[in-house]
Amino acid sequence: MEAPHPPDTETDHDTAAHADVEETKTDEDSHMRRDWKFWSIIASLAISQLLTAIEFSAVSIALPVITEDLKGNNYIWIGSAYNLASTALLPFCGGLAQIFGRRSVMLAAIAIFMIGSALCGAANNMNFLVAGRTVQGLGAGAVVSLIQIIISDLVPLQARGGFTGIMSMAFGIGAGSGPVIGGALAERGHWRWLFYMNLPIGGFCAVLIALFVHLKTPKAPLREKLQRLDIIGNALIVASTTSMVIALTWGGSVFPWSSPKVIAPLVVGIAGFGAFLVYEAFVPLYPIIPVSLMATRTAFSGYVQTLLNGIVLSAIGYWLPLYFQACKSASPIAAGVNGLAMTFSIAPMAGIGGVLVNKTSRYRPLMWCGWALIVLGAGLLGMVDENTKRATPIGYELLLGSGMGLITVGAYFPVLAPIPVTQSTQALSFLFFLRQFALIWGVTIGGTIIQNRLGSYLPSDFLASLPGGTEAVFSIIPSIQGLQPELRAEVKSAFARAFQLVWHVLAAIGGAGLLVSGLMKALPLHTQVDKAWGREDAVKEKEKENAGAA
Repeated sequence: MEAPHPPDTETDHDTAAHADVEETKTDEDSHMRRDWKFWSIIASLAISQLLTAIEFSAVSIALPVITEDLKGNNYIWIGSAYNLASTALLPFCGGLAQIFGRRSVMLAAIAIFMIGSALCGAANNMNFLVAGRTVQGLGAGAVVSLIQIIISDLVPLQARGGFTGIMSMAFGIGAGSGPVIGGALAERGHWRWLFYMNLPIGGFCAVLIALFVHLKTPKAPLREKLQRLDIIGNALIVASTTSMVIALTWGGSVFPWSSPKVIAPLVVGIAGFGAFLVYEAFVPLYPIIPVSLMATRTAFSGYVQTLLNGIVLSAIGYWLPLYFQACKSASPIAAGVNGLAMTFSIAPMAGIGGVLVNKTSRYRPLMWCGWALIVLGAGLLGMVDENTKRATPIGYELLLGSGMGLITVGAYFPVLAPIPVTQSTQALSFLFFLRQFALIWGVTIGGTIIQNRLGSYLPSDFLASLPGGTEAVFSIIPSIQGLQPELRAEVKSAFARAFQLVWHVLAAIGGAGLLVSGLMKALPLHTQVDKAWGREDAVKEKEKENAGAA
């Protein structure tokens, strides 16, 4: 059992030290009144979370069908463009929410997501589809970030575990059901409805947000607010992220890793991130990501764990369904069903983890258990090949999903506990920037490993017969069953060996996460919310009640 919280000098949690925070003592306080309007806000956020999770996971299962239908070979950009767009402008979106308020930015983000979905559904070539996915990503990144920002406006950290668990459960259900939905539509040749279905659901979410999310917006002159956007800082992080993603996407697939066309953008991206951190530390009056957010070992550990968990989550969710298709001859819908084990573990474990933090105010044991399960699950998955019974990797999914569920819900606490509540928006924006950036790494690292290994493992004559070489390997997955038996066995074996290396790498990443988790301290959780934000309607109702009582 973990010892009681020791005194800690990492941060001062005394509410008197922060004039712009307000103690939340009862549910009747205007900021925390849990009436039907409060729960309507939570429901609207959960549905929005579900929508973005379905979209992220559904496309990967339909990737072979989409690639074959559009006769393209730049398949890797279908995932990378979405993640790049959702990541690069995420801190900027957090800044916009500080200026124009949560509700208006959330509605704009949903609208952008819907426009991108319509473009994807209408795509008649790969470039058109990638452009649509970019627009989609812009909206999705802002939506996911604002969900947690709004919750932080309404619920203090000490009571937030359950609500974070609800959102993590919504994500888990969406991420698990996405492959089933994607597989069913792709198998019937209706992959475009993967994108069109977002229009009515997104419209419903927008109506709920418009009706119920009425939060306060601090008053200040527009010029002063615009100065807080930190245009130079945003430009640096957008350029650096873009440059690094280009390098990760091209490396080993379009160009060799030793090519200057890969090395140059990679070096530029890394240097750009360094320049961004130096700039943020010394230049802007209102930095988008204050260096002080990472000044404690607990917060630093939380950010690193978020990054590593995102890589594992992305890689498993994106590439495991393709293992079932390539190595087990599963149809797209069957591959999606095989991935449901992830849902039945991520979602409930996230909910359980959130409740445990609520009850105990301890987050470290949650993180340690989560990483141990990830290392075990990924390590076991690394022993799976094309001849393994299908139930075996499904069982390992339960271990992986349980670990990822615990870490997803637990990572907020080491990040937010060491800082004043007035910095929560910036901390959450950075947290989700790292999480979205990790999704890029997960998809790209997995794709690069598989593509590179298939270049070595596939029969040379067969590889030479592919019009796009290794760039087109995923387009052959639907045709594997039609190959001659001997060649089919060789191709399945090649895919299985390539996937094994991916799972081994993920096990190593899980081990790194477990080591980093040892840096966390057991800090008390805030019992305050930032009074500059919160429910505007609840404040007005409270004022009316007080006036009536008088």
